[in-house]
Amino acid sequence: MDIVFLTDLRVDTVIGIYDWERKIQQTVAIDLEMGTDISRAAATDDIEFTLNYESISNRLRKFVEDSRFELIETMAEKIAAIVLDEFSVPWVKVTLHKPGAIKGAKDVGVIIERGKRLS
Repeated sequence: MDIVFLTDLRVDTVIGIYDWERKIQQTVAIDLEMGTDISRAAATDDIEFTLNYESISNRLRKFVEDSRFELIETMAEKIAAIVLDEFSVPWVKVTLHKPGAIKGAKDVGVIIERGKRLS
């Protein structure tokens, strides 16, 4: 399996459990690794046969901007579901960063891996 990746997609959104967090926008950063087979795209040099990372980033940017989650865990799960369901990848790794969430720490976040279940 090959991997198409996207790193440090920054999006402003409302995220957090505290009252003050519900009143402001904060920046989250998304890293994705998406399992796919790029051999046909490589052989044909045709974007139709690969993952279009611009389409994926546009979809996720809009989703995150419009979301109002309390937990980054929930946001990460929803991001994984969008990538798996709408872009037909069998496996995705989502790293979701919430920089500045903890005083003295550069970054906090979650990393999840999800795959489609075989029927």
